[in-house]
Amino acid sequence: MNEFEEAISKKQEKEESFITLFLAGDVMTGRGIDQILPYPGDPTIHEPYLKSAKKYVEIAEEANGPFAAPVGFPYIWGDALAELERAAPDVRIINLETSITGSDDFWADKEIHYRMNPKNIACLTAAKIDFCSLANNHILDWGYTGLTETLEALRKAKVKFAGAGRNLEEAGAAAVMEVHGKGRVILFSFGAGSSGIPLEWGALENKAGVNLLPDLSLKTIQSIKEKVRAVKREKDIVVASIHWGRNWGYEVSPGQISFAHGLIEEAGVDLIHGHSSHHVKEVEVYRGRLILYGCGDFLNDYEGISGYEAYRSDLTLMYFARLDSSTGKLVLLRMAPMQMKNFRLSQASQDDGRWLGEVLNREGKKFGTRVILDENGALRAMWEENNLGSRKRKKHYEGALI
Repeated sequence: MNEFEEAISKKQEKEESFITLFLAGDVMTGRGIDQILPYPGDPTIHEPYLKSAKKYVEIAEEANGPFAAPVGFPYIWGDALAELERAAPDVRIINLETSITGSDDFWADKEIHYRMNPKNIACLTAAKIDFCSLANNHILDWGYTGLTETLEALRKAKVKFAGAGRNLEEAGAAAVMEVHGKGRVILFSFGAGSSGIPLEWGALENKAGVNLLPDLSLKTIQSIKEKVRAVKREKDIVVASIHWGRNWGYEVSPGQISFAHGLIEEAGVDLIHGHSSHHVKEVEVYRGRLILYGCGDFLNDYEGISGYEAYRSDLTLMYFARLDSSTGKLVLLRMAPMQMKNFRLSQASQDDGRWLGEVLNREGKKFGTRVILDENGALRAMWEENNLGSRKRKKHYEGALI
């Protein structure tokens, strides 16, 4: 083998260790979206102003025209399906913010309740979703009966999940995805009180619920470290999917930043998949590891509802992260801009993609990250190799529930 052939061989060997993940924010297939799918469930809801999920369909139709309902299961994903096929990710990851149930046992202390008829589970498999993060503030909207039915529906559909379960051990367990010839992806799901998760939803030793973080402290990081150590082995990528923070606003708290950094430095986590915000938030690359502080909503039924237009929550991103399984470090981050309209994802315009890029550049400046819009309309991330700004930041762990 000559020098050129040897170089090509090493390059191919290196690329064979690359694992590509598709990550998206909140996927809300309940309420209005459930009503346009082939098997709409009971539309009854218990909100202060609306009593039927059908009203959300009417509001969307008033804004952008009528639906030809029922739609097929792939409909809601729209142009995202072709983008997924082009990118060919090894693992497809979302935050499922919907209870999959026919239960009428709604959580009375909450104003908003999402549920999807279990017969519509094929809307997830239509996009070949591999993993759903469940530690969020809607998974128990329809009580413990609804949670049990949700877990059963996902198991039956062979979609893996983490973050909720019949007890604390099950809720805190990681999902393991084998990527043939490359390694494994280990996925943990955590929820923080700052996202609106009721404290009583926290799973206990003998009680079902979600994997609720007690706080964002160093002690909590050490606890997660033990769980990571118990399962992580060579060529494993560890993902921490975290539901945290407010719905609106770009600010990331010092506690969130320190917690994310601590998970990377201390616990051996390779990627932070943050969600809860209804719009896209900043991106950081810390010590070579990707932190998505807020992926925004990916699918919802908010169309036509006014109040936060400045955040352009109709715009979202498909995150494609390529990681080196031999190191856990980010190799490439490509983001495809999408727009939600008619309860369906469409490729965003060049102007909208440029607007998203400006937001990411403005908010990412403090982290030393920026993006460029490529010839195909996608955003590609660039970051400071040493990320000095983050390394110099004073640690600010938060011991109180936030």
